[in-house]
Amino acid sequence: MRTSTTIKTLAAGSLIGLLLVSLTGCSQKQALNSVVWQQQLNLPSVQHSAEVAQSLTSNIEEISFDWFDEARQRVVPALLFKPAHQQKAKALIVFSHGLGGSKERYAYLGQYWASQGYASLHVQHDGSDRKVWRGSRLLLPFRLMDAADETEALARVQDVKFALDRILASEYAANFDPQHILMAGHSYGANTSMLLSGAQVEQDGKLVSLKDERIKAAILISAPPFYNDQPLDQVLAGVTIPTLHITTTEDEIKVPGYYSAPADRFELYYAMASSYKVLAVFSAGSHNIFSGWRRDSDSAPQQLVIKAATQALSSAFIEQVTTGDGRAMSLWAQQHQPVLSDFIRSDLVAVLN
Repeated sequence: MRTSTTIKTLAAGSLIGLLLVSLTGCSQKQALNSVVWQQQLNLPSVQHSAEVAQSLTSNIEEISFDWFDEARQRVVPALLFKPAHQQKAKALIVFSHGLGGSKERYAYLGQYWASQGYASLHVQHDGSDRKVWRGSRLLLPFRLMDAADETEALARVQDVKFALDRILASEYAANFDPQHILMAGHSYGANTSMLLSGAQVEQDGKLVSLKDERIKAAILISAPPFYNDQPLDQVLAGVTIPTLHITTTEDEIKVPGYYSAPADRFELYYAMASSYKVLAVFSAGSHNIFSGWRRDSDSAPQQLVIKAATQALSSAFIEQVTTGDGRAMSLWAQQHQPVLSDFIRSDLVAVLN
């Protein structure tokens, strides 16, 4: 097992070649056994996550909204996590859930961000939320396919824009810095986040952008490739804001009529035109380990470690893009190398030796 991390500063011309070398070396890292995952429960991020969970009621506030978009005749529920006692948040993160999720499903992220001085607005998408699981199991594949349809993909973008309009026009607007707004999402929500960050879609034979200029950076967890057949570098050419990509070596997406291999997460990262981008790949863990669900092979310690590490990494990224201070990001990479298969930055490469 590789035990040390070497950070190399790269010239632009040699960046791609060295990144590929890094990937080749890291891909040979052996899978971690249950004993190693148990040991990682002592990581500072895991310990801090537990401390945060014990003091949520005194440190954060949760406000639920039942908004309705008259123009589209569509409900847009949302849940706001914010620092308590009217403390002004250092940034606002808008979160989009995965297929079959809800505004509560990723509360562990919203609660943690609020405890660190950030606010998080979790939007629920009516056409692709938890209601897809209700009804006949025989019809479930059809409900899932409808939820993943292009029409719903675009409707989710409008949900976020509507929710952002509403929260910035509300009494809570004074609690946020409008210059520090980020987008985040898991799986289908990562796709939504990319569209809002500048990814282009094909309409009437042309690529069009749905970008929201208010969004300054994006956190993409288990991001799937796009539903159209355009080359990724063309689709993502407009995503120039900083992006954080989080995935695992076992991050497979399987829904009726659709499959995405873990390698797709790498392809998307390399195609992203972000001014600054980071890719963190955990050594194991299923696609849904980030959402609170886990498959039989995902152990409880493994999920605790990955969720806590994701909390800490995303917070370090938010700090870096809003303040320019990257010390927390570098420290995170050093502390978590035992559970990482790859950690890559557009300006630096962390080679696990």
